[in-house]
Amino acid sequence: MRQSGTRPVSSLKVYLRLLNYLRPMIGMFAISLLGFIAFASSQPLLAAILKYFVDGLTMPSGSTFHDIPLLGRLDLVYGVPLMLILIVIWQGIGSFFGNYYLARVSLYLIHDLRRTLFESLLRLPNTYFDQNNSGHLISRITYNVTMVTGAATDAIKVFVREGLSVIFLFGYLLWMNWKLTLVIVAILPVIGVMAGAASRKFRKQSRKIQSAMGDLTHIASETIQGYRVVRSFGGEDYESERFRISSEANTSKQLRMAKTGATFTPALQLVTFTTMAVLLLIVLLLRGDSSAGDLVAYITAAGMIPKPIRQLSEISATIQKGLAGAESIFAQLDETPELDQGTMELDRVSGRLEVRNLSFSYLGSNQQVLDDLSFSIEPGQMVALVGRSGSGKSTLSSLIPRFYQHTHGQILIDGVDVEAYTLRNLRSHIALVTQQTSLFNDTIANNIAYGDLAGVPRAAIEKAAEAAYAREFIDKLPDGFDTLVGENGVLLSGGQRQRLAIARAILKDAPILILDEATSALDTESERHIQKALDHVMSNRTTLVIAHRLSTIEKADVIMVMEQGRIVERGTHAGLLAANGQYAKLHAMQFSEELAAEGSREPETDLSSSLEHDNNFRPDTPA
Repeated sequence: MRQSGTRPVSSLKVYLRLLNYLRPMIGMFAISLLGFIAFASSQPLLAAILKYFVDGLTMPSGSTFHDIPLLGRLDLVYGVPLMLILIVIWQGIGSFFGNYYLARVSLYLIHDLRRTLFESLLRLPNTYFDQNNSGHLISRITYNVTMVTGAATDAIKVFVREGLSVIFLFGYLLWMNWKLTLVIVAILPVIGVMAGAASRKFRKQSRKIQSAMGDLTHIASETIQGYRVVRSFGGEDYESERFRISSEANTSKQLRMAKTGATFTPALQLVTFTTMAVLLLIVLLLRGDSSAGDLVAYITAAGMIPKPIRQLSEISATIQKGLAGAESIFAQLDETPELDQGTMELDRVSGRLEVRNLSFSYLGSNQQVLDDLSFSIEPGQMVALVGRSGSGKSTLSSLIPRFYQHTHGQILIDGVDVEAYTLRNLRSHIALVTQQTSLFNDTIANNIAYGDLAGVPRAAIEKAAEAAYAREFIDKLPDGFDTLVGENGVLLSGGQRQRLAIARAILKDAPILILDEATSALDTESERHIQKALDHVMSNRTTLVIAHRLSTIEKADVIMVMEQGRIVERGTHAGLLAANGQYAKLHAMQFSEELAAEGSREPETDLSSSLEHDNNFRPDTPA
């Protein structure tokens, strides 16, 4: 994770920031606090009732309580059982209100954190996703937030309930015999030092565990998404070994934390009960004129203190896990969101696209992906970009909708810099179809009418699907447009997924259309159908096509050949062929390869592979 090297944040600051999310639920938190106060107050009452019980055993029959609140004077025979029942009822009421309302507070807190964390992902720039793998991002939303759940539920419950129990029990002991109670107070600094040392160790180990869990999630996610490649190339053993190593590393870190907790708890118990042993010795030697009931009540109350103290000490690991999880969550929330300083919003643009002296390098790289690029596209024109992989074609298509921020040069739509538009408005004017089609585990209709398109009439969806030549396979599906496509459209072929993406772009009806190798997943016959649809769609739109096959761009108004981020040749199809330059060589090479492919029925060679064979093209920076 990128944040792994950051300086640890103060535990108190992280926890106080976490508690800020409780403000809307302060009423429920107050009710739970009152419940735990009631529960904790019952603890010394249970010890006190033993005083009357033991004294009753040594007193004659008919002895009574003295001045019992609300009950007056009662016979010990009936008073002890009645008081016990009333105390237990009081304890149960407090326990219910404390546990239930704190659980509500905690669950709402986790809900708010998860929602805020997910929404922050929607606002973060592309560079953040480039620098953080998906496994860590998913682990943060699931595992890390679960750790915060422990700190916000179990930890707070134990801290409040057991902490108040210790306070009430100490108060009762001070009231009975303050001198003896000072012996117990003497161990508190020792406990504090031990707890502080353990907490620091717990938090350090928690960070390592969360990072290891992110690695584990990432490996599993990669294997699941690429299962076809794994099986095709016999990668099962490699992935199994990779997962085993990562899982063992995670288990090792978990065991180190468990060892820390297992060592800390008995050490604390030894200190606590050693103090209790000393206390018992003092009571036996210096009992004075105290009654047997007084001594039993005091020893019982003192004996009840180690349990809540032990539970308080054991939540240190839970709290530190939660704080480490909250720290990573807040680190993401503090990331600078996607830059959006534009103010202009237009209902529709004409679609004139101009690029002036555009240069671009990816963050952390000194290599220029685009180098002083300039061209313009008039409304309704079709401009095609050709070039080998890494020449900057796809980078350019990402800069127009501002997926990345350029620092040198300008990109203008209708004469206005793209940075002057709000992001949402800018992207509403652009329809983008890429080689990697993204579909969601939803119906075909909802995948076509996605996002801002949701809610359009069903007839418009069907018309877009028909224009993209997707209707022919949709009608054959069991539920037609209501068929679920599976995760990322896994139930459809590559060509079918691509046609749905094109149908989505057709339905958007944006004035600017960017096709980034949009027909790459289609067979030759399907491509012909799609090309007819695109010819119709592109007639009134500014279209930028990143070419996959030269046959798809013959009708382009302008064809530009790119090399290492520069335009080395431009013109029409016929003009470039007549010039007998780079484009003419590529055309001749691909034409001969297509003829050979048809004869051997091998896959059609695309433009990128043709360029790879051209020694005149130099290696380039990946786009």
